[in-house]
Amino acid sequence: MRRAEIITAAILAIFSVLLMIKSAEVPIGWNSARGGPSAGTFPFWLSGGMLLSSIWIFVRGLRGVTPQSRSSEPYMDPLTLKLFALTAGSLFLMILAIHFVGMYVSIPLFFIFYMRFMGRHSWITTAIITISVPIFLFLFFEIALKITLPKGITEPLFYPLYALFY
Repeated sequence: MRRAEIITAAILAIFSVLLMIKSAEVPIGWNSARGGPSAGTFPFWLSGGMLLSSIWIFVRGLRGVTPQSRSSEPYMDPLTLKLFALTAGSLFLMILAIHFVGMYVSIPLFFIFYMRFMGRHSWITTAIITISVPIFLFLFFEIALKITLPKGITEPLFYPLYALFY
């Protein structure tokens, strides 16, 4: 646990510094012309707060102040590691499948695997979520916001819907 706490704090600190550098590419002060903060103000200072928090966690981890920083237990037991690997692997495959079959096929496939086979939810619950989420995503992004999501080889299946809504 101690090693995981220290490594995570160090990674978050590095990430915070990178975010601060990136947000400083635009003005981070007060914009008197607009009467408000500039575009980079909030990202810069939020990243600064994250940096201070990460440093604080890192120091406390080194000093052994928290129970986790005094623990020699592994961060993940074998079962947790297996569940993490299955979840990360299935998410990776879903993201990879988006390129080929699109969002509206890869997301339901992920839900079927994750809810039914990993979460052991009923087929009814799995079916309701698997069908309703892509419909909601289509109506929200494609129709309401006019943002086209990737469809891959399934794009021709959406032509009748486009004709109906546009």
